[in-house]
Amino acid sequence: MKPSDTTLQVMWNRLLAIVEEQGQALVRAAFSPIVRECGDISAGVFDAGGRMLAQAVTGTPGHINTMAAAVRTLQKHFGNSNMKPGDIYLTNDPWIASGHLNDFLLMMPVFRNNVVVGFTSCTSHLVDLGGLGMGPEGSDIYDEGLLIPPCRLVSQGRVNELLMDIVRANSREPVANEGDIYALIACCEAGAARLSGMMAEFDLETLDALSEYIIGTSRSATMNAIRALPHGTWQSALICDGYASDIRLCAGLTISDDGILVDFAGTDGCTDKGINVPLNYATAYTVFALRCLIGPEIPNNAGSLEPFRVVAPPGCILNAQPPSPVAMRHTLGQMTPDLVYGCLSQALPDAVPAEGASCMYDLPLRHTTDAASDPGRHFALELVFNGGTGARPALDGLSATAFPSGVWGSQIETTEAAAPVLFHKRELREDSGGAGTCRGGLGQRIEISPAGEDAFLVFLSVERMRNAASGRRGGQAGASGRIRRIRPDAPDEDLPGKGTFRIGSGETLIFETPGGGGYGPAAERPRKAVLDDVTAGFISPDAARTIYGADI
Repeated sequence: MKPSDTTLQVMWNRLLAIVEEQGQALVRAAFSPIVRECGDISAGVFDAGGRMLAQAVTGTPGHINTMAAAVRTLQKHFGNSNMKPGDIYLTNDPWIASGHLNDFLLMMPVFRNNVVVGFTSCTSHLVDLGGLGMGPEGSDIYDEGLLIPPCRLVSQGRVNELLMDIVRANSREPVANEGDIYALIACCEAGAARLSGMMAEFDLETLDALSEYIIGTSRSATMNAIRALPHGTWQSALICDGYASDIRLCAGLTISDDGILVDFAGTDGCTDKGINVPLNYATAYTVFALRCLIGPEIPNNAGSLEPFRVVAPPGCILNAQPPSPVAMRHTLGQMTPDLVYGCLSQALPDAVPAEGASCMYDLPLRHTTDAASDPGRHFALELVFNGGTGARPALDGLSATAFPSGVWGSQIETTEAAAPVLFHKRELREDSGGAGTCRGGLGQRIEISPAGEDAFLVFLSVERMRNAASGRRGGQAGASGRIRRIRPDAPDEDLPGKGTFRIGSGETLIFETPGGGGYGPAAERPRKAVLDDVTAGFISPDAARTIYGADI
């Protein structure tokens, strides 16, 4: 007998609780700070056909939305009939998983009466997989580290020790990698146990009825939201910093009764540096951005994702083909929300925020080559900082906030405990938010140096250094980013946004993240809001007078 809609809704809510418990299990068990402190993960539950039914709130669009497609790929690759209880499958193939080698994706079949009834899955970032590491300097995927094709990580409860040995042998952080892999396993197992328990509680032999209810309801609600929008096609372009020269991203957005299509035709081709983006990753952030404004109250699953389609010419920088280098694919992949918002702002002129910092300011660090002979000085870690978001039509932008990535900022104390680095300053950056009726969010200023006589290598690949976030509807641009190296016996040096640099003992790296663009004319900002910003240190008295015309 088919469960009632009320019972199905209760079970749907239970799935949402299960996936959140999955995500928290991963965060609590992980070794790497980027997982423990920053939440760079995803977790989800899927039906027997590999369709996503629920995702954890904790996580990033780049992991969650790529996972939604990756599980179907792995399910078809291995086949349900070949799976055994206790199996867990793994890949870090960028074109299947999450866009670069450092993200491991796991999938575990869930059985009832010896039949596969669904899957749990998760993704997280491993800090180091050998090669040139987390930087943009690789000439192809083989330079960037260890690629693991779809394989069994666990076979009927037994871990593939050869695979674990290979991962350990190809990493500068073997202990952290091993711990993170076991955390991923625990995440899958926690979700599988809870899903099995729920099915037993409700006496379910399959998830078929629940799956159709979740996917059908979500698809219908999303299509209703799309049909209420203006129909047509709109074009947009965005100039990004690129590596040595600017890169042009192009998008055409079409809204119809059939759904929404985004086409990246016209986008520049791939580069010889690792800022190229597999289409799965570009799609993940594009669809996330659209879903933030179109049916945002509808849970994210296969049904609510289905009406959105993203295409791009093979070989363009948003549809990189193997073996293109893609280690820093987030650099341009996280710019796609601003790109598609340029289209959507023409269809919905009063609903779309201004441009923001967008690309997270990722800061991979590791020991220098002169420390290679001393294992006690080896380290590799990845810090994450954020700039300001664009101002919204009726609200200021958010300062030092992760959008679209969702990756929380790194913690200073945890970083100093894990590696020989010292933070001297971390503060909001005055005057970095674009002026407007609503002000753009502020960026940050971070000062960091090696501890004692040590040095470190920093791998830079960030955006908004040359092309700042634009305002919308009369708002002004936010401040661009800036990175400097301060040397005690040499002039201060501005560093480019991309490249590998050595920060020696006694030197300081000053890292200034961009601000978001403003929304609406600055002259229309309420005087009280301007004065409050001056009091809080968000804008300087000079800016209040010259930009906003405030009598300070």
